[in-house]
Amino acid sequence: MIYLLATNNPGKAKEIRPMFEAAGLTLISLADLGLKFEARETSQTFGGNALQKAQETAFFLKSQASDGLGQNSTDDLAAKYRDFLSPFNVAVLADDSGLAIDALNGEPGVDSALFMGRDTPYPVKCQGIIDKLAHVSEDKRTARFICSLVCLMPDMSLLTAGGTIKGSIAHTITGGGGFGYDPIFYYPPYSKTLAQLTKEEKNRISHRGHAIQKMIGLILNANFGDKRLPREN
Repeated sequence: MIYLLATNNPGKAKEIRPMFEAAGLTLISLADLGLKFEARETSQTFGGNALQKAQETAFFLKSQASDGLGQNSTDDLAAKYRDFLSPFNVAVLADDSGLAIDALNGEPGVDSALFMGRDTPYPVKCQGIIDKLAHVSEDKRTARFICSLVCLMPDMSLLTAGGTIKGSIAHTITGGGGFGYDPIFYYPPYSKTLAQLTKEEKNRISHRGHAIQKMIGLILNANFGDKRLPREN
């Protein structure tokens, strides 16, 4: 079985792939196939958006496979995966996650990616949130990262998992790691923002890390197995 991550975000793929590989599972991204697809996110819940991403990406992938993705070019990265793009061995993994800030009544929440505009750089978004909380006392700056994860299996059955991490909003953008809102999410047990953690530390305690580990457990327990891609020569 191959697991396709339904995202155009290279940060997510870089974060999740090692966790799957450590479990002996093959995870590829849309970028590995030379593809880009933006699923709609019209639900008002993280779980609903994750399901929508998985379903729409699965239909998109099958349409690309039926059109002969990579058929005419052995140099195209997509050609390497061509024989694996069938309805019988590709499961689509999708997540929806976001930052919920208590002092902002749970915002930006499911609209985290749309906050201040989808194309606005995250450093600008992070500073925008800091500005909104400029006069909020320390004990009221509490926040949560929430992740809902869906794996749409080839037979259209679903596996679902979720994760949450609690912390607070920092007063400054701090740290050069991670992505998104990580530089302003302060995690008290480590006395650091998520952007200051190593990949291993973040995967161990983050909302997405918890959800991914739960999902891997479900996949392995369900005995869906793994169909590995050819090794690079």
